[in-house]
Amino acid sequence: MPVHVLLFEAGTDNEGIHSLELNGRTVVLLFEERDDAERYAGLLEAQDFPVPSVEAIEREEMELFCGQAGYEARFVPSGFLPSSPEERLLIAPPERNMDLTHWKDEPSRSAAPQDIGEESSPESAELEAFRRRLEGLL
Repeated sequence: MPVHVLLFEAGTDNEGIHSLELNGRTVVLLFEERDDAERYAGLLEAQDFPVPSVEAIEREEMELFCGQAGYEARFVPSGFLPSSPEERLLIAPPERNMDLTHWKDEPSRSAAPQDIGEESSPESAELEAFRRRLEGLL
C-alpha cells in the first residue's frame, strides 16, 4: 500500500524528508491520503518553510527506511482526528519549526538541527500572535 511523504528537493543530491521531533524522537509522517499530505505541505509553506513535494512510496519501504535511519514512522490514516496535543502535530505543523539550513550544508549530519531563536521585537511578537489566531481558524 502506498503512503504519501513530504520530500524536499526530491530526486537531487540534497533530497530530504520532512520529520518532526516529538519527545526526543524523530518522526516521519506517512499519510494515507495524498490530499492530507498536500494540505500539510501547504501549512508548512504558509510558515515560510521550503515547499516540499508529495511523493507516493510503498509503506513497507518507508517503514524499513525509518527503522534503519532510527526514525519513527507514524501512519496518518484518512479522516484522522487527534486526541492529544502531540497527535495534533500529525495534521498540522508545530508553530515553531526547526532551522534546516544545515540540512543542505551537511547532508551526512545525524543530529537534529538547532531550534530557531525566538524573535524579540514587539512587532514580531504581535505578528506571531496574529499568525496563531489565523491558524486557529483552520
